Amino acid sequence: MVRRISLEEFHTEIRAQGAKSREDIRVICPVCKTEQSAADLIAAGAGKTFDEVEKYLAFSCVGRWTDAGPARKRPDGKPCNYTLGGLFKLHTLEVVTPDGVVHPRFEIARPPAVEARDGL
Repeated sequence: MVRRISLEEFHTEIRAQGAKSREDIRVICPVCKTEQSAADLIAAGAGKTFDEVEKYLAFSCVGRWTDAGPARKRPDGKPCNYTLGGLFKLHTLEVVTPDGVVHPRFEIARPPAVEARDGL
């Protein structure tokens, strides 16, 4: 099932993460389940700055830049080469912009404090 939220709600969830910088915002690939950030994309060579990798954040797994290959049958903590721009639509989150356009996105990682509270 796909969860659909407004752009404002998307930004609220990002702020709730408490990331120190926008490079540290964490998202989760819907296929391999790895948490990743813009900093990870930069380290993998997707670009040199946040502005250069922003288009990939929450849209393409960091493994696309590390020759990770496809996801394994079970998540193993390693990234894959999945992107939301491909044939298979396996995402669980869609963000609706004020103009009504729907954008598939990776889920936003839960803040560490929430995970600790929920025992995750």
